[in-house]
Parts: sequence; structure tokens; C-alpha cells
Amino acid sequence: MLDDFFIRAVLGGIGVAFVAGPLGCFIVWQRMSYFGAAIAHSALLGVALSFIFDFAPLLGILVVSVLFALGIVGLQRRSDLASDTVLGIFAHVALALGVVFVGFMETLRLDLMAYLFGDLLAVGRLDLLWIYLGGAASLVLLVRIWRPLLAVTVHEDLAAAEGIAVERTRLLYTLLLAAVIAIAMKIVGILLIISLLIIPAAAARNISRTPERMAIVAVLFGIISVAVGLGASLQWDTPSGPSIVLGAFVVFLLARLGNLPKPISGSKSR
Repeated sequence: MLDDFFIRAVLGGIGVAFVAGPLGCFIVWQRMSYFGAAIAHSALLGVALSFIFDFAPLLGILVVSVLFALGIVGLQRRSDLASDTVLGIFAHVALALGVVFVGFMETLRLDLMAYLFGDLLAVGRLDLLWIYLGGAASLVLLVRIWRPLLAVTVHEDLAAAEGIAVERTRLLYTLLLAAVIAIAMKIVGILLIISLLIIPAAAARNISRTPERMAIVAVLFGIISVAVGLGASLQWDTPSGPSIVLGAFVVFLLARLGNLPKPISGSKSR
């Protein structure tokens, strides 16, 4: 019989997979993986500030992630630097600030490895409540902006010509991404959260003909990744977060191998 902590871990992972799948599709389509990583790295600063000023870590992560996301978007618009340069600056500065602030917490012991690589097996009932309520709210908002966001992804200028508020749509998606990273951080950690967003979506892309089907398949692949990773973690006593990411990579490889183009057979020589 499975222990309660393992059941909560499975439920938490499934809850994150449901919202990470559709969001991850847009990261893959728009090639925003580095953007997601930059926001994820800011989460450690949110954790440190929440402990220093004594408020809920999830709230600190959410506030800091949103502020960093807005800062990145604003700097990308006004800077003459390349987008990947701006993202690289923010990603490393955010992580460095987080480590520095953790260093200030001399009287408080913080399990840094759990925040960097996740601690899914320590997910409690309150964490599950946050995951499912936050995930449900994120999915509702994503459904509402799905068509405009898809139009912006396909062709930004054409979407603007059709009357879609491009900047507003991008901003809403950016805030959604920051919120989901905050919700999901405990599952696979700051350094690996972007993997759970992009690997199932990338695997689903190979076998999906429509955006909606890709989102659904990405959710299924995410759930499978969680099941495989947690099963491996239980069997071989490996860290749960990295095990889930490796499970997702196995799913990705199988999806790629199953969708390879068949070689064209040449005509037989007489």
C-alpha cells in the first residue's frame, strides 16, 4: 500500500502536468525556453525574501517572478541588446541575487537543494490546494486567450491587423508563465521547472496535427513523465525532480523514434 506522501506527490505532479502542457506548447512554438528559465531563476530570490520578511514562500516567488517577467519584457522593448543577451543577464543576476540573499539568512536553515531541484515527496495538502486552485485559474485564463495568443504566435502583424491586442495578449501569457513557475517550483525545482514545460510539449509536437491536440498530448506526456519519474524515484531512491525530467526525456525519445520518416525503398535491380 502506497504511503500518503507518495499519493500527494503523484497528485501534485499530475496537477502541474495539466497546466504545464498547454503553456509549454507556446514556449516551444515561440522559442521562449530561455525566457522561462530566466523567470524560473528569479524564484530563489522570492524564496529568500519570503523567509527574511516572514511571508508565504509561494507569494514571494509569485511576486518576484512577475516583477522579473515585466522587467524582462520592458527591457527587451527598449534595449538595443539582443533578446538572448537580455535573458542571459536576467537569468544569472536573478539566481545570483537569490544565493546572496540566502547567505544573509544566518539564523535560518534553508534546504537549498530542495528549492533548486524540487522536493515533490514533501508536498503537503496546502501545496496541493495551491497547485490545483492556481492551475485551474491559469487554465481558465489560458482558454480565454488561446485563440488570440495562437494568432499572435502564428503571425504577430497579421494578428494586430485583425484587431487583436498583441501586447496585452503577450503580457497575460507572460504573467501566466510566471504564475505557473511559482506554483510548480516545488515539483521539480528552480533549475528544472522549464524542463517539465518544454520536454512533454516538444514530444507532443511530433505526433500532433493541430495546436489543441498538441496541448492535450503534452498533458498526457507530462502525466506519464511524472508517473515514470516517481516510480523510478521510489524504486531506486533517486531524487524525484530530476527523475521526472529524465522520465520526460525518455518519453521524448520514444515519441521521436516512433515518428521518424520511413526510408524510401529503392527499386529492385533486375
